[in-house]
Amino acid sequence: MSPIKIPEKQLTELRAFVTLLKSQPSLLQQPELQFLKEYIESLGGKVPACEIPKTEIPKSCPAHESHKASKPAEDEEPELVESDVELDQTGVIEPDNEPPQEMGNPDQEMSEADEEKFSDLRQQATAAFAEGDYQKAADCFTEVIKLNPQSALMFAKRANCFIHLNKPNACIRDCDRAIEINPDCAPAHKFRGRAHRLLGNWEEAVKDLRLACKIDYDDQANEWLKEVTPNAKKLEEHRRKYERLREEKLLREKQARIRRAQEEHQKAREASEARSSSAGANPFAGMGGMGGMGGMGGMGGMPDISSLLNDPEVLAAFQDPEVAQAFQDVSANPQNYAKYENNPKIKSVINKMAAQFGGGMGMGGGFPGGFPGGFPGGFPGADDGSSGAAPNSGSADDLD
Repeated sequence: MSPIKIPEKQLTELRAFVTLLKSQPSLLQQPELQFLKEYIESLGGKVPACEIPKTEIPKSCPAHESHKASKPAEDEEPELVESDVELDQTGVIEPDNEPPQEMGNPDQEMSEADEEKFSDLRQQATAAFAEGDYQKAADCFTEVIKLNPQSALMFAKRANCFIHLNKPNACIRDCDRAIEINPDCAPAHKFRGRAHRLLGNWEEAVKDLRLACKIDYDDQANEWLKEVTPNAKKLEEHRRKYERLREEKLLREKQARIRRAQEEHQKAREASEARSSSAGANPFAGMGGMGGMGGMGGMGGMPDISSLLNDPEVLAAFQDPEVAQAFQDVSANPQNYAKYENNPKIKSVINKMAAQFGGGMGMGGGFPGGFPGGFPGGFPGADDGSSGAAPNSGSADDLD
């Protein structure tokens, strides 16, 4: 028999475990490692007798890194760790790992000349099986299969021999081939179910045995089905439980993502509304008394500024950043009005304001020149004839 090749991943994990034991040999005193301790002692080794220390896994051990990596973030739910299911493992055997048995040529059909030989070998196999010589029976069925590799029943009969030889994997291979030839081969489903039971594959065993009884009821298949059903039911309930928990976890994570997105959207909306509210506020706010007008102090008889600010046309105009900027520019220096004479949008707004101030104060056209730090002589060219007011003809002193 050729030696079994151990996968590199398992070798790496084994090396890490041995390294851990070398650094902390007292770990072998743990109850779950009793089997390893007994094995070492059976080889003449000696395990130190001391108390089990309370220590952490060394950082050099791969398990330490995997533990760190598995720590969930604060805003994420921890991964579900499935608990073990307590099963009755009575009768479970070690798997057979022998090379695959002879399966014959799948494209070959039995000739008429081989029919007599086929019949003779089948009788020999049946007799050997009845005498309990299962290996001889399996060998005879192999010769039968070589003659007629299209017989699902012959594969199923050899599979039964492998069951008695405690070779469940070989049995499964024969049953797979039999079912491939004939999906309704009840004996193949029956023996494959039994093989899965010997390997501890409880759910697979239930599936095959149920199907075998459905295709062609058999008392033995039904007894085997009753035997594996309790363990299979536990596994099915366990799987459904964790499927439900995983679905609930995914739902909670989805709801959390939606909630965070809604909160971020709400914050963004509130910030946008705040900016819009700020942009749509009184355009004169923050202008320090309309920049350069000195707060319009001491201007007895001047019209109430609130009437101007309630003018929808003026307020609408000041929603335009270009108009607001131009007004600030002219407020700082009335001579800058000349820059906007060719801009009808800005000129009309400034002239409208000049006309309202002039009309309300009996000054016709332009802002009065007596504003402390204000617009001396009014807005140049403010009177374009649209207001119907007289040109500005004096200073604030003329009001007396």
